[in-house]
Amino acid sequence: MAYLVLDVAKEKMDKVIAHFAESLTSIRTGRANTTMLDHVEVDYYGSPTPVNQIASISVVEGRTLVIKPYDSSSLKNIEKACNEADLGIAPQNDGTVIRLTVPTLTEETRKEMCKKVSKFAEEAKVQVRNVRRDANEAAKKDDTLTEDLEKDCLDKVQKATDEAIKKIDEVAAAKEKEVMTI
Repeated sequence: MAYLVLDVAKEKMDKVIAHFAESLTSIRTGRANTTMLDHVEVDYYGSPTPVNQIASISVVEGRTLVIKPYDSSSLKNIEKACNEADLGIAPQNDGTVIRLTVPTLTEETRKEMCKKVSKFAEEAKVQVRNVRRDANEAAKKDDTLTEDLEKDCLDKVQKATDEAIKKIDEVAAAKEKEVMTI
């Protein structure tokens, strides 16, 4: 039972780290990246549809995202969705494609993005600690564990927590370095 508690806790912590890394893709770094549009949903024939399912997205010259819809009638809806997505980039519609030119980040904006990274990291750490708390409670409630097994399980859960927090810090540091790179 102790190993089951530990395995479940590690699995949940890995999911928290994966979600954290995915949420960092929405943070601008000054370079165009197609993942910036992963959370943009377009009203396509009455249903919200991710923009990457109704258009091809490409990076041109490192700073410009070009969105070419498969159906030209959805161009206005894509433009509207980009405006509403709060990307901080004004879409330019030329009638066939939409261009999103990613501006270079000022020092102040870079620091603001780093604060966002830190906020996301802290939220992920809180989630990992919540997983630790739940695992510890499950281990303490288990009447089949001996005192030594329970202590061993709690120690291993703590080690897994420390590893997860270290990994979150590493991912956050890498993203902050990417944001601060000019």
